[in-house]
Parts: sequence; C-alpha cells; structure tokens
Amino acid sequence: MKDTRIRAEEAASYILERAGDPRAAVGIVLGSGLSVLAAHLEMPVVRMPYADVPHFPVTSVAGHPGELAIGSLAGQRVWLMLGRPHFYEGLTTEMVSFPVRVMKAAGLSTLIFTNAAGGLNPAFAPGDLMLITDHINLVGLAGHNPLVGPHDPLLGPRFPAITDAYDSQLQKVATAAAEHLGFTLHRGVYVMVGGPSYETPAEARFLRALGADAVGMSTANEVTVARQGGQRVLGISCITNVLPNEQHSAVHDDVLSVARRAEHKLLALIKEVIREMNP
Repeated sequence: MKDTRIRAEEAASYILERAGDPRAAVGIVLGSGLSVLAAHLEMPVVRMPYADVPHFPVTSVAGHPGELAIGSLAGQRVWLMLGRPHFYEGLTTEMVSFPVRVMKAAGLSTLIFTNAAGGLNPAFAPGDLMLITDHINLVGLAGHNPLVGPHDPLLGPRFPAITDAYDSQLQKVATAAAEHLGFTLHRGVYVMVGGPSYETPAEARFLRALGADAVGMSTANEVTVARQGGQRVLGISCITNVLPNEQHSAVHDDVLSVARRAEHKLLALIKEVIREMNP
C-alpha cells in the first residue's frame, strides 16, 4: 500500500486538475446537516463525489452528502467538504483525517471545521453556535490517534504540540464577526467520542465533569493532523441538543433538523470570517 503522503499527493493532483489554482483557498469541513454553504458558492463551481477522488474515504451517513465543492464565497476561494467520514463507520482515524492531508498537499493552509454537537454546558440551547477553544480527544487518548504508525517527516513533526490547536487570531476574527452579526458565539471545549450511539445521561455528566462544553463524534483527529502539518484551524460547533436529558433521547433526524435551522446563522458567520481573515 502506498504511504500516506503519496496517496495524499495523488488525490490532490486529481482535484487540482479539475479545480484549478488553489492559492489562498480556505478548506471548510461541514458537519451533519450543515451543507447549505454549497448553495451559496459563486460560479464557476467544481463538484466531485468523494468516491471519484483517488484514495479518498467515502461516507454513508445521513446529512453528509459526501461531495467536494470548490468555488468562491464572500470573495474568497474555498474548498467545501460536504460531510465527512467518521471513525464509527469502521474507518481508521488515519483514513478519517486523510482529507486534511489532501488539502495540505494541495496548498491549503487555513481550515475551518464545523460539526453538530450535543451541548454539555447548561448555558447552551439548541441552535447555538460554539467557538471551539480546545478539545479532548477521547478516541485518540484511547490509542486511535491518526499519527500512530510509520512516521514521514515530510508530513510534520513526530510529536506535534497541540497546545495551540485552534488559532487565537482566527478566534478573534470569529468573535468579532458574531458581534457584528448580532448573536452570541459561545466559547468552549469540545470532546470527541467514538459513537455512533449517543451518550447516556451518566456519560454526559462524566464528560461535563472532564471540562467539556460540547460533545461530538468528529473533528479532533482532523485537527490533530492539520496541526501536525502546520495549518491554521478554526472550529465551530452547532449545538443541536442539550445533555444530559433523561426524558428525551437524542435522535439523528432531530439533530439534523436543528442543524439545518441553524445553518443560515453558521453561513453568515463563516462568510463574515473569511471576508475578514488573511489565509
């Protein structure tokens, strides 16, 4: 099997042949039910299913179209990942984070990760947005870290520091953008669990006791790979339900419904951010 870097370079070459110059492009990974941004891309737009891109992992999860859309948004060249692969689909964390390697190989230096998440902080309500300031990677801490395995120094350091995983300057831009748009952008710690089952009330209390404000099943491993490669990262969670809730269990259709109601707020925030940022 070809090593990770070569596979990433081959996938990037395939995309660039069809999408053209990626200079100053921003990569945006859209979580469950958050794919409305694709409808706002300025022409010309290049779209390609993940299944068409060499070595690219595919996803079959509802709310994740599994397609790459490339165009312009708010005057900025962007690559939109419409949905993402997940660890719970039986993929390794190396495979889940492979698209980040591809964007790095294509020259993208700034990434925005979004996700649908359960709110652990009692101050949150469904439909709120949370700026991710740090994360707890329970999957990675359990040994499923995307950097496990043979090391290629061309991908970055063997032992990357993740203390500054989420870029402080980009956080300032996002905070100012939310203020300009007139809504509260919460700040908090995101915890990644393996899924696909939702948390029990006891597990939700446990995660809150760890210091987490929101919980989801993605993002942390992708961010780890991005930081190994020296990419700047901004993370935003859409709060779709509040935990623990011992009367009502989380249902994926409800999660998607709330995410879709909040996606226009997310769209406005991301447009304002990329308009102001310097990729």
